[in-house]
Amino acid sequence: MKTTNKKIIIAPLNWGLGHATRCVPIINALLDNNFTPIIASDGNAFNFLRIEFPNLEYIKLPAYNISYHRNLQLGLFLQFPKILKAVKEEKKLINSFIKKNKEIVGVISDNRFGVSSSLVPSVYITHQINVLSGLTTFLTTFFHQKIIKNFDECWIPDTKHSEFSGKLSISKTKITAKFIGVLSRFKKEIFPENIDVLVIISGVEPNRTFLQEKLITAFKNDVRKIVFVLGKVEDEQKEWKSENIIFYNYLLSHELQKIINSSKIVVCRSGYSSIMDLAVLNKKAFFIPTKDQPEQEYLAKFLKESNIAPSCKLEDFKADKLSTIAISKGLSVKETKLNSKLFSLFHGKRKF
Repeated sequence: MKTTNKKIIIAPLNWGLGHATRCVPIINALLDNNFTPIIASDGNAFNFLRIEFPNLEYIKLPAYNISYHRNLQLGLFLQFPKILKAVKEEKKLINSFIKKNKEIVGVISDNRFGVSSSLVPSVYITHQINVLSGLTTFLTTFFHQKIIKNFDECWIPDTKHSEFSGKLSISKTKITAKFIGVLSRFKKEIFPENIDVLVIISGVEPNRTFLQEKLITAFKNDVRKIVFVLGKVEDEQKEWKSENIIFYNYLLSHELQKIINSSKIVVCRSGYSSIMDLAVLNKKAFFIPTKDQPEQEYLAKFLKESNIAPSCKLEDFKADKLSTIAISKGLSVKETKLNSKLFSLFHGKRKF
């Protein structure tokens, strides 16, 4: 792939791996359009992208260090001072970096509030123009939209009819928003579907471990071929078998793409990036939303009511619930080809 001295910082939030994985097609599109991406993040998102793109330049950003709380909204409120401090630090770091590097012509932030700049065009990626939080939805939505307005454009990864994000991406607020299509690092391939059930574990702790333990118990002694991908990015890839289940600690994108394409059914969280991936791969899925995470709970309910995919709470899950998949339509969407016009914002001169 040809690149020029035009560089763009792309910065995904480190919250699970979803923000990082949906940046993969954008990074590839930037390379295809002769830009040089610079990756900026922290934690697992940073480590994941370094494995996927080992030859790119990286910036280590301050960690938000968001810890999970039983009540997500209350937890985020209590951690707000810590988050605000990290946002201010990353904004200072990004602007300092841009001033020292004249080749940078733009910034793309996936839900990192502080990765914007008055020096170059700045883009914010989100499918949540509206942030659901129960009784405080108005407040969380107001503050999020205020953050979005600090950017020149907001890119929404969905079809223009909000086919997969529903009311999360529908708003009458004056935001320079573009629906850019469903984003996935994967491509549909034809393989024999020799895996009966693929379980993909993801999310922040301790919920990631809760999901893992519950589903291992649910599928213990199942006669079908069961595969678990644990979503634990470690120094070494591992594969092992315990009783009837094959385990992987993590898989690289091309490996996970193959194993999903080879599966009849996928069981996972109703995270938005997972939904987009499975839609591109035309898969039947069963979703288990993270408890007290309104976005995932809404998306699971929205897709269930649309008869696209069944779902249930973690405590209610049993392996025989997968039988309800037979009457669902399944997830399906055409692969998005990111148009070069999307990056026209970055072809102008810097703002100073």
